[in-house]
Amino acid sequence: MEEQLYRSYSQYLKDKYHAKVYKLPVNLPGTCPNREGGSGCTFCSEKGTGFEAMEGAVPVAVQLEKTKEYIQRRYHAEKFIAYFQNYTNTYFPFETFCSYIREAEKVKDIVEVSISTRPDCISSRYLAFLHEWMQETGIAVTIELGLQTVNYHSLAKVRRGHGLAEYIDAVQRIRQYPFDICTHVILNLPWDTGEDAAETAKILSVLGNDIVKIHSLYLAKGTELAGQYENGEFQICTLEEYLERLILFIRLLDPDMVIERFFSRIPEKDAVFCNWNTSWWKLKDMLLDEMKKRNVRQGDLYCYRNGPRLKKWN
Repeated sequence: MEEQLYRSYSQYLKDKYHAKVYKLPVNLPGTCPNREGGSGCTFCSEKGTGFEAMEGAVPVAVQLEKTKEYIQRRYHAEKFIAYFQNYTNTYFPFETFCSYIREAEKVKDIVEVSISTRPDCISSRYLAFLHEWMQETGIAVTIELGLQTVNYHSLAKVRRGHGLAEYIDAVQRIRQYPFDICTHVILNLPWDTGEDAAETAKILSVLGNDIVKIHSLYLAKGTELAGQYENGEFQICTLEEYLERLILFIRLLDPDMVIERFFSRIPEKDAVFCNWNTSWWKLKDMLLDEMKKRNVRQGDLYCYRNGPRLKKWN
């Protein structure tokens, strides 16, 4: 039933690799350009997003081997994705970046690398290397772009350090290569509305994204955004409002796009706020139950391309 409501990431990987596939997080000893000379995005913690990853000083191949051993025992996965997750993983000198990527090919059963980065840290030189490396090794490449919202006013408020134009440029450059593009979005930033969520779904679809990773806003301890929340400077939308935005977002998505997740995850000890104190799996059940009740599914509102106003004469 779930597969009829949306196109899931787990099924996509199973169809693509004909095996159970699991992501192995890798933490590089880098940072984000947005942190240089400042404190970076207001929602980003000192740890970035690498809450479950090893220290960046540990060699890439060692991180992959150790995590792979654990995942194989616990989840019986057969193939693996090297997930360069934390901070901005293309923000290195060119040769340094290349050496980190080459480390992944040393580990058996790595079928893909997934590289998390920023739209303003994508360049043709780095992409050309990845394409050449992909052809040499047969290991697939996914580029994960942190956009969060198409509302560039909200991007400025959270100090993302880039606008919508940089994102569009990055997607257009990546699209020249046979890589998957995954975009990260947050559907309930304090200054966004349901209309912003809807427009984000449309932009991602029109630009031809392959995968979307949907986040609910969490507030990590010690972040500027968490401090603003505790000082009463904004309120987080209700769970009911988030589900409304999420359902509309899903309905407007290209039905061929893969959805990797619907809600964020963060260790409870690190969070000021996360998911309305409700487990992510319970929230997912609530979402799917509501979609079934309304008889809606991914892409059933995907009708806004190719001159929709002309359809009255067709």
